[in-house]
Amino acid sequence: MDKNGVCQMRWTLKPKPEESQINELSRALNVEPLVAQLLLQRGISTYDEARHFFRPQLSDLHDPFLMKDMDLAIERIEKAIATQENLLVYGDYDVDGTTSVALVSSYLLEKYPNVATYIPDRYSEGYGISYTGIDFAADNDITLIIALDCGIKAVDKVAYAKEKGIDFIICDHHRPSDILPAAIAVLDPKRSDCSYPYEELCGCGIGFKLIQALELARGGTIDAITPYLDLVATAIGADIVPISGENRVLAYIGLQVINDSPRPGFRAIIETLNKPSLTITDVVFIIAPRINAAGRMEHGRYAVALLTETNLDRAKEYAREIEEFNKDRRDLDREITEEALAQIRENNEQERYTSVVFKETWHKGVIGIVASRLTESYYRPTLVFTKSGDKLAASARSVKGFDVYNALEACSDSIEQFGGHKYAAGLTLLADQYELFKSQFEKVVSESIDPMLLIPEILIDAEIELNQITPKLHRILNQFAPFGPGNMKPVFFAQHLQDSGYAKGVGEDRKH
Repeated sequence: MDKNGVCQMRWTLKPKPEESQINELSRALNVEPLVAQLLLQRGISTYDEARHFFRPQLSDLHDPFLMKDMDLAIERIEKAIATQENLLVYGDYDVDGTTSVALVSSYLLEKYPNVATYIPDRYSEGYGISYTGIDFAADNDITLIIALDCGIKAVDKVAYAKEKGIDFIICDHHRPSDILPAAIAVLDPKRSDCSYPYEELCGCGIGFKLIQALELARGGTIDAITPYLDLVATAIGADIVPISGENRVLAYIGLQVINDSPRPGFRAIIETLNKPSLTITDVVFIIAPRINAAGRMEHGRYAVALLTETNLDRAKEYAREIEEFNKDRRDLDREITEEALAQIRENNEQERYTSVVFKETWHKGVIGIVASRLTESYYRPTLVFTKSGDKLAASARSVKGFDVYNALEACSDSIEQFGGHKYAAGLTLLADQYELFKSQFEKVVSESIDPMLLIPEILIDAEIELNQITPKLHRILNQFAPFGPGNMKPVFFAQHLQDSGYAKGVGEDRKH
């Protein structure tokens, strides 16, 4: 944002492939050169690759047993079922975590009754595996915990569980440390010793690979677990993982499930909408915020209850309850964002390389959303802190091209605990370390970030003439969906245009 409060943008035109490549693919597919160009820019250069892209099939999914430790995980679960052990399916309170728990627990309960679920409390337990959750398992004679979307760094907690006679299977997609927890199996494609062909699965995606392996081991087929893909598609959209490779197949088929035969929990939400069918964007902005609102405002178990409910009337009751949580979340989001923006202005911090703000009364459940809002206003790596018990907790968000996880790692001497991804992370620190961390983070970012990354980028696929925009092109572009990271909706630009007098502002305030 410049000194006049106007957001500056840099326009970047993607490199155009060689004309010979465009013409060759255009002929092979019998499509316009523009369509061939878009495909080549997405790494699709042959007829077979285009067929897989436009017509994703369940047969395109990889063998789950290619994942390191999958055989050990299946062996341990089958042993638990054979000896009638009590199982606990444990996952985080966000969309990826709650959909993962709903998926794995409901699948297991179809085969075996001794399965419980556990979602940690965001406020008293925090992110990931907790000692409280392990104690709950011990108190209820649970001897196997399947942890989803968390656990890859829980070395001490898994050791604590082992002392209590509890085994762990970890299904995570976050970046591992050098030391892995001593679990029976650690399923994470980002492990350096894992040769699984696709690294970008979300937590729910890894949960799906687990039940795929269980189904295959029992002589079943992929068709038996297709109904669970509505949960996977929702997690893929909400967790902002690339919609490429295996994720594209999972999201594509999952959207079909959502639109054709949604589970009662989704149907209860969809029936209140005036939409004939949902896109991945609708899932991200309509379904996901409601599921997230449960963990943000009350408890993630409400989301699991909604997603596992088989009775539509009861699902509608859960959906109404969650809608109230979502309204409260929106109000808090608006209020805290205004306070945070005022704090940046009052402290004259508009010219920094980072935004780091703190107020001890801010609601922990919405600081991640607020961090995203601040990143939209001041395009730079951002952290929003609040008080959490006797410590401070923060959500971090980054800008395209800058790895905030690495930046936090460089400040680790002032952080107590952190984890996450390249563009989104969470951390805790002691209150007396806040000012030190704030200056340290600013220093690390200012010394390592390319200043160009602090200007939002519009990435343009191609220059076109307006007469190239036809109904046929529109139909083909719709087949590029689902859109998301790794396959963004194509953006075009045209030059030398004049306003014929019919241009008008759109949106609520007519400012667009």
